[in-house]
Amino acid sequence: MGQLSLNLVAISVFVMTMSVLLGPLLNLSPVVPAIATVTVLGMATLDSLNWQGKGGTLILDWIARFSPEYRSRIVRHEAGHFLVAHHLGLPVTGYTLSAWEAFRQGQSGQGGVQVDAQALESELQQGKNLSPIVDRYCTVWMAGAAAEKLVYGAIQGGADDVQKVRSLLSYLKLSPTERQQKERWATLRAKTLLQDHWATYEQLVAAMEQRASVVECQQLLNHSPTSCPTPNLHFPNNR
Repeated sequence: MGQLSLNLVAISVFVMTMSVLLGPLLNLSPVVPAIATVTVLGMATLDSLNWQGKGGTLILDWIARFSPEYRSRIVRHEAGHFLVAHHLGLPVTGYTLSAWEAFRQGQSGQGGVQVDAQALESELQQGKNLSPIVDRYCTVWMAGAAAEKLVYGAIQGGADDVQKVRSLLSYLKLSPTERQQKERWATLRAKTLLQDHWATYEQLVAAMEQRASVVECQQLLNHSPTSCPTPNLHFPNNR
């Protein structure tokens, strides 16, 4: 069962437990929380087995989207991926900013920036395990977390991105020390690219908030000048 489904089950069971404890005070029949608990557990199991956790993802994403900070953080995270991929020459094929958008496009997970992986797959098939293309993809994957760190001073998302990097480096049979060095280097490179193009990044965030097309975002990136690193980048939580 996926982590999101497990979280949903945990929250539901907690609510049901409280209803059992408080039921007598509220004149609530014990049958009600029992039926509700069985229903939630059954739906979570069905979601995990038949829908690969998409249902739980959609529900939790829908709840979280009521938070302006959450929506802003998602856009800034994904804009980090988009900008870094563009400047490293990796083609962005699409992006989504919510689990619902991803679901409508037939994608799994919570959405995000889609980068064409053909170049990486080709290099790996040819045995070029330490080629520059590997470093470029790792940098793109770490760019979302790097953007969050620059803007908010802390990272909440990006666990899937980090897992992609670690899985790839493990597949390449790098030592634990080499994997850590590659991960840190990719994060630092992503951070530097974002700082060097900060004005462009802000424009890209605004464009993605308006759901600009991939072509429109690329045109913006192509015609925006390089900017100097911006100091004091941590914004208020309600940004």
